[in-house]
Amino acid sequence: MTGTLYGVGLGPGAPDLMTLRAARLIEAAQVIAYPTLAGAESFARAIAADLIANDAREIVMDVPMSVERAPAQAAYDKGAAEIAAALDAGDDVVCLCEGDPFFYGSFMYLFARLSDRYRVEVVPGVTSITACAARAGMPLAARNERLTVLPGPLPEAELRARIDGAESVVIMKVGRHLAKIRSVIADLGLTASAVYVERATLPQEVVLPLADAPEKAPYFSMILLTKGADPWL
Repeated sequence: MTGTLYGVGLGPGAPDLMTLRAARLIEAAQVIAYPTLAGAESFARAIAADLIANDAREIVMDVPMSVERAPAQAAYDKGAAEIAAALDAGDDVVCLCEGDPFFYGSFMYLFARLSDRYRVEVVPGVTSITACAARAGMPLAARNERLTVLPGPLPEAELRARIDGAESVVIMKVGRHLAKIRSVIADLGLTASAVYVERATLPQEVVLPLADAPEKAPYFSMILLTKGADPWL
């Protein structure tokens, strides 16, 4: 019999925001898989480090930093092949994923490659959106309000149009796009309604009004924006 692949969401970064199901699977795992970015230490592994058994086998998927899709796809092809070999040997594999596996999660690329051949279970995790909203003390949507989630790399014109037509907005993957995003929000007259959050739930966490945000932002940063009146009044 082949093993089961578990895509395990780890939450936004603080280890104690992992679910009990995720923690139990990681503690029992004999094979752990996780991505790294261009040879750097794995953030996903760091979140789960205290739960990983000393004798667990680790499958590391090193994903190159490139705007081209082909190098990253090749890395996931290689990782999927290594995971498949472990599953064929009858071993379960726990794949670590920051946040939630199916919300901008890297596990989706492995799921697409393996789910038609193997049993796959996905364990949801606390998303960075809900973590940032909680840390900012900022309710995002109530009653019939709509929440729009936008990636920061969108072209400026599209970003402007989508923010302008939205009620509550979350902008992810801010990073090197902060200046562009800040300019769009300012042009729409919404700076006072926006909050900047970086590295939510971690010791290095920063939560500021967008007007006070730094000039440069890390990849793990987000902007929350609400236009309406307080929904709880």
